[in-house]
Amino acid sequence: MLHAHHETPPLWLKLAYSLFVAILVPVYLADYGPTNFLYFCDVALLLALVSLWSGNMLWASAGAVGILLPQAVWMADFIGSALGLPLTGMTAYMFDDALPLFTRFLSLFHFWLPLLLLYLVGRFGYDRRAIWLWWPTATLLMILSYMFVPPPPAPANNPGLPVNVNYVYGLGDAAPQDWMAPFSYFLLVLVALPVVILWPTHFLLRWLFAPPQVKQRRMFS
Repeated sequence: MLHAHHETPPLWLKLAYSLFVAILVPVYLADYGPTNFLYFCDVALLLALVSLWSGNMLWASAGAVGILLPQAVWMADFIGSALGLPLTGMTAYMFDDALPLFTRFLSLFHFWLPLLLLYLVGRFGYDRRAIWLWWPTATLLMILSYMFVPPPPAPANNPGLPVNVNYVYGLGDAAPQDWMAPFSYFLLVLVALPVVILWPTHFLLRWLFAPPQVKQRRMFS
């Protein structure tokens, strides 16, 4: 097991991260709309900001449980797509000239955010309560995505419109899955998420990283 250290993150990291979020949020709102912030990765981005400034590792730990495994797939697909060998196609939008270049540049946070979250939980401890924060949060995000976000594909006149957020309509953005009823698939995903992704990630992080000491849970402030 790796042991957590109890010093504060550098001020430059807090300020640089805050500046990035302050730029990304209005750009995403303008280019993608508010439903884009139902994505797990966008929520994890905001949770990491809370951890950096509050010193409460629960928030960064929850983000780590939620996105480390899916974003590892994103990272692999992005590298593969850049080399002309896409693995899943989930990062195809990063190479779509119909989307603003600066917005796609901001979306590179999908690549470095998992690494930052690993740094935070590795350096300052993994809060064991994270699974109980992220699991219901993710469930709510998926319900909202299913209720208020349209299925794929995105309309040709608005290619940046979020569709199939959190894959509640299928594993691709070209068309909804068609091998079972849409609501049955949605229920399947609700069950599979904790079983396949969240709990295995939680157990791995709990094994790798020590918990924050109770007296140090607000150590950044």
